[in-house]
Amino acid sequence: MADFFTYKGYPLVRKGREIYYGNMSDDYVCVINIMHTKKIKDLEVADKVKIMLMQTAEDIDLNQAIVKNSDRNSLYEALEMAHTWLAKTM
Repeated sequence: MADFFTYKGYPLVRKGREIYYGNMSDDYVCVINIMHTKKIKDLEVADKVKIMLMQTAEDIDLNQAIVKNSDRNSLYEALEMAHTWLAKTM
């Protein structure tokens, strides 16, 4: 099994502007979309982020898989919300 970056015990996998947070083998995973960034000095920082709690069942329609969604103003806020959602589903 590959080693992933983790945040509070859950793996983080990034592909472009999408971040998957959680274990794909669990019932739920969070998808975080970076909608907008701003430049602070030499860094691109997310300032508009959409977060979705999704069921991982393969036989479910994508629109039905989304259980919760929210918008946040930073990646940190989105990760904290995602962690809360995943912790409550366990």
